[in-house]
Amino acid sequence: MKLFKEFKEFAVKGNMMDMAIGIIIGASFNKVIDVLVKKILLPPLSLLTDGVNFQNKKIILKEAVLDDSGNVLTDVVAIGYGALGEALLDFMIIGFTVFIVVKFLNRLKNRAQDTKDKTVVTPKDIELLSKLTDLMEEQNKLLKTKQ
Repeated sequence: MKLFKEFKEFAVKGNMMDMAIGIIIGASFNKVIDVLVKKILLPPLSLLTDGVNFQNKKIILKEAVLDDSGNVLTDVVAIGYGALGEALLDFMIIGFTVFIVVKFLNRLKNRAQDTKDKTVVTPKDIELLSKLTDLMEEQNKLLKTKQ
């Protein structure tokens, strides 16, 4: 019963929904980046390198063995460094995009937490803490002047 109660608290706090939304958006974002790399960035790069298709680039360690009729007996053994390059390009684009989004969100968060900035609504908890700090500073000044 305790496990169910803990799960209920976890789900109600919004953590589960935030996680689910993040996973769904991440999966969709991955598809967009995949198309961006494969269909937008790699074709011009391939054109600059005389039509080299990076996805098919590999170092063959052992050739495939065929029988007399052309059927494959053993597959080729190869290191697919082109796919690695493509995955690294995906990673760099995703990393840069996440960096830009987090930087933008941090800027918005910092503006919202600034109680002196009236262009953005300050969350109630930050506003109350700011008022409490101001009152404590005022009280400290009064105590110092009485001494």
